[in-house]
Amino acid sequence: MINIHYVGYDASHPDSFVFDIPDGHDCWLLLLTQTPALFWVNNEIKEYPAYSAVLYRPYQKIYYRACADKYINDWIRFDSTESYVIETILPLGVPFSLDDPGYCHKLFQLLVTENFFNKDYKESSIDYLLRTMFNKLLESYYHAGVSTQYYKLLNLRKEIHNDPGNHWTVSSMANLLHISPGYLQTIYKDTFGISCMDDVINIRIRLAKEYLVHGTHTISEVAFLCGYNNVEHFCRQFKQMAEYTPGAFRTRTVDSSSTLLHHPIT
Repeated sequence: MINIHYVGYDASHPDSFVFDIPDGHDCWLLLLTQTPALFWVNNEIKEYPAYSAVLYRPYQKIYYRACADKYINDWIRFDSTESYVIETILPLGVPFSLDDPGYCHKLFQLLVTENFFNKDYKESSIDYLLRTMFNKLLESYYHAGVSTQYYKLLNLRKEIHNDPGNHWTVSSMANLLHISPGYLQTIYKDTFGISCMDDVINIRIRLAKEYLVHGTHTISEVAFLCGYNNVEHFCRQFKQMAEYTPGAFRTRTVDSSSTLLHHPIT
């Protein structure tokens, strides 16, 4: 069971902001910061960077304050009897860096929507969203080495996966991050375990498969939609990744689907 007392996002406060509750709330409190802030941790005040998360259990001392021109956070106060909350292994009252703050921010926006409107599946939707939030928090907690540079790389990777048809080059990607192409290639592979151009190629071929199987585009049109100016180059890369030429892949996949339709598995 989850009961939300209040949930909000993009709460903005001036540089004089202080939140001090010595005996804590009578419920759980989760904060996601968008700016640096000072927190009381282990009997001292420490500064933590933007995009930190901190979870407070009921009746735990809470103290944090602004340390820049303004302080911004997302926050939720809630009761829960769910094991993923009351038995969590997340640190309590100790901030840790988020590895995907944009994703968590969207979850907060959805939680606000579900909480303020009485939809038919409000309770289950809130539970699923909060479970997902805690999963993301656990991923972040176990992810070491989160830095400002990491966030820039993560946003670049999201852009690549969202728009593989863009004419990506190592130079254009490096320019977006204001770093050298060589440095980009090094830190991208160190961070994600794949080179930036291999990542581009993988997602382009995956998209090409979708167009070939579920669309009516010609091979040339598919190549263009997936960011290739040269059809021969597209076909060559496609065969390297998929073991078949685009035309053979389309024929093979369509024939397989047709066989299953006419001879269903019993």
